[in-house]
Amino acid sequence: MENFFKLKEHNTDVKTEILAGITTFMTMAYILAVNPLILSETGMDKGGVFTATALSAVIATLIMALYAKYPFALAPGMGLNAFFAYVVVLDMGYSWQFALTAVFIEGIIFILLSFVKAREAIFDAIPINLKKAVSVGIGLFIAFIGLSSAGIVVQGEGVPLTLGAINEPEALLAMIGLIITGILLAKNVKGALLIGIVATTVIGIPMGVTILPEGGKIISLPPSLSKVAFQFEWHNIFTKDMIIVVFTFLFVDVFDTIGTLTGVASKANMLDEEGKLPRVSKALFADAVGTIGGACLGTSTVTTFVESASGVAEGGRTGLTALSTAGMFALSLLFAPLFTMVPASATGPALILVGLFMMSPIKEIDLDDFTEAIPAFLTIVMMPLAYSIAEGIVFGMLSYVVLKLLTGKGKEVSLVMYILSILFIIRFMI
Repeated sequence: MENFFKLKEHNTDVKTEILAGITTFMTMAYILAVNPLILSETGMDKGGVFTATALSAVIATLIMALYAKYPFALAPGMGLNAFFAYVVVLDMGYSWQFALTAVFIEGIIFILLSFVKAREAIFDAIPINLKKAVSVGIGLFIAFIGLSSAGIVVQGEGVPLTLGAINEPEALLAMIGLIITGILLAKNVKGALLIGIVATTVIGIPMGVTILPEGGKIISLPPSLSKVAFQFEWHNIFTKDMIIVVFTFLFVDVFDTIGTLTGVASKANMLDEEGKLPRVSKALFADAVGTIGGACLGTSTVTTFVESASGVAEGGRTGLTALSTAGMFALSLLFAPLFTMVPASATGPALILVGLFMMSPIKEIDLDDFTEAIPAFLTIVMMPLAYSIAEGIVFGMLSYVVLKLLTGKGKEVSLVMYILSILFIIRFMI
């Protein structure tokens, strides 16, 4: 482990890395329940999607662990699965086989982009202040996900958001979990987030929030993939709609992944002096292969999960963290009832506090130069408010280019940033 992952060099050890990996898994295990639920609305077999979700997460996260050697975990992404189900299938009227084919084509294009280092160029082109802003924005975004999933913040009547009924069991349990985890963190307890999730899950049993497996059964064989694997539809691949669908999948996934890598790597001090992430091409390759594998198995686009920040917050710094997360996803195939009983009220507090951890780079952002400060601010604020990492990056990068150009500082902007800004504008106009 030491020789392969260079643990001492990264100031970590096996115990810390494994605990970090389990913590990452616990904060993203909800995808095992939510992804099959969303994709089954298209007519896909729910059991098959569950198995595809877990296996695609194992494959992609193993590549991240053993090839890129970073503590990031991957799985079918939220938002991308909703676009797959509600827009492509239920709104546009295409079959789920058509949508799976679009995801497969997207993965192939990702591989090609990786070979020409296009995504690496995009990552490197983002200015250092925006990279730090991405970390902060993701922090607010993660905290918002945690508050929302726990029912502490809900959609309001006449207002976009409002405080939920915090005397309800779900929100009350989340508040209890927040206090427990906060105390553990204040006392510098190792594995505080993971302990907090487990303790909150247990407390949720008498409160009726944590639902125990039916009949007390915690072990089961994984459902068959036969109804969803390799179900492609090739006769529509050259249509205008297929091009639009593939482009949308590409756009959201590229900037979600780049944003997640930027934010989490910035928080973990993995960026070099020029703001670049060593081996970033290998990290991007992992989600490209994961996407292709996921499409073949029968699930939507696989991407790097923002919840990886929870493992980093627990001290995860190497691929061993991702390796243990992949191991947990593999175990989930046999222990699905056990892992899916963890309620959102138990993972919510961990996500809220990870949001706090992700805020620290805000101290390093140049707020005196408004051509730097305004784009950074827009990046930060648009992520939670637009509910999209990708859109936050778009607003930040566009405003950066426009402000620099119109204030006589256009030479500070790279050619890649100019090209991306033109593409963003075209996207808004379509």
